[in-house]
Amino acid sequence: MSRLSIQGLTKAYGPNRVVDRIDLTLQEGEFVSLLGPSGCGKTTTLRMIAGFVDPNEGTISLDGQAISAPGAVLPPEKRGMSMIFQSYAIWPNMTVAENVGFGLKLRKLGAEEIRRRVAEILEVVQMGHLAARYPAELSGGQQQRVALARAIVVKPAVLLLDEPLSNLDANLREEMRFEIRRLHDEFRITTVYVTHDQAEAMATSDRIAVMNAGRIEQVDAPHMLYTRPRTRFVAGFIGRTNLLQAQLRNGEIGFGGIAMQAGQVPGAEAAAGGDILVSVRPQSIGLHRARPDGGGPVLGGVVAQRTFLGETWDYVVAADGSDLRLRATAPPLQVHDVGERVWLAFDPQQMAMVV
Repeated sequence: MSRLSIQGLTKAYGPNRVVDRIDLTLQEGEFVSLLGPSGCGKTTTLRMIAGFVDPNEGTISLDGQAISAPGAVLPPEKRGMSMIFQSYAIWPNMTVAENVGFGLKLRKLGAEEIRRRVAEILEVVQMGHLAARYPAELSGGQQQRVALARAIVVKPAVLLLDEPLSNLDANLREEMRFEIRRLHDEFRITTVYVTHDQAEAMATSDRIAVMNAGRIEQVDAPHMLYTRPRTRFVAGFIGRTNLLQAQLRNGEIGFGGIAMQAGQVPGAEAAAGGDILVSVRPQSIGLHRARPDGGGPVLGGVVAQRTFLGETWDYVVAADGSDLRLRATAPPLQVHDVGERVWLAFDPQQMAMVV
């Protein structure tokens, strides 16, 4: 049986459907992120899972029992869930240990049991030496660890996180991504994580549900979302890509004067003929000074723009004989000047047909 099941979930404010008939199932111990731009409905979905917002349609079930439906919503405190907010919401007048043990105290555990469990979880989150500190004496990352410890120590059925890293600087965000994943791997708590940061979702999740305008466009493992996007929105939102207008005729896909067998491009083998849209990631395009051998599709062009990003060069190439401008990446030592002639080599297996 699935741990958390969402079926036909809808939330509307007047004529505006913020969440529009979404379906999503989480298995026991799974980490799923709701990823999308501001206003796509991800936080509203999370708040309905938590019990803070009532749905207009659909149901949310936990271990086979309905906990949310129109007119029948189980209160948040009876759901056995923990939620971490963007602001952390730790109490400034309590020490680290008191904050972490607060939920256990509400559950009327004995003082010795509370002390033991708090000490254990603080060691897990590397905060044991700061147990007597107050929140004002902690850094942002340390406050985040306190919030995580407080949420996990009660052993929730489901852990909910609402943009928990948005207040941290870039380096600390990267560190905490891996910390959240480490804690998940240790405790295996079923987790729903809301973020607009693609790297955050990719680093932490077993699966990602990409949301757009209140609907889920695709749910998949991070690498599948990146390499096999099914829609134009997913292809453009997850990383960077070249979205190319192409033609599918007589079993061949063509664009910019080159052609390849449709069966070589994932998703295109069963498509009807006509105009199609193909996603080509910049790092899947080989950049060469001389025309490469090997028989794969190649396209000549001129470097129109370049940007050095440290780990890579980002090039924009104006293709010969068309108005195509293709983005390609190359290692730091592969330097091409603006105006230089180059050849672009394509691997059909690294393309994806989208709708």
